Amino acid sequence: MRSDVQSKRLTGTGSASVGPARIRQIQVLTASGTPRLTITDGNGGSTVLDLDFIASDSHSVNIPSDGIRVGDIYVSAFTNITAMTVFYN
Repeated sequence: MRSDVQSKRLTGTGSASVGPARIRQIQVLTASGTPRLTITDGNGGSTVLDLDFIASDSHSVNIPSDGIRVGDIYVSAFTNITAMTVFYN
């Protein structure tokens, strides 16, 4: 049985403070410049997602299959991004 999907809005770098999770989807609102988002498996952990976006737009990134498993959702780069919402379970 699968667990319920939850969401959390983030506006900068650091831990999402949700504990172990599977990242299922990310929605990103970008600003001007060259937007980039990098997520690692905890602070200083391996990079699990590294994305560049088009400026001044909203983006939805669906993660296939069972998502990306991490011990902690940690945003290590949040460049020219206004906010993001991560969907996880």
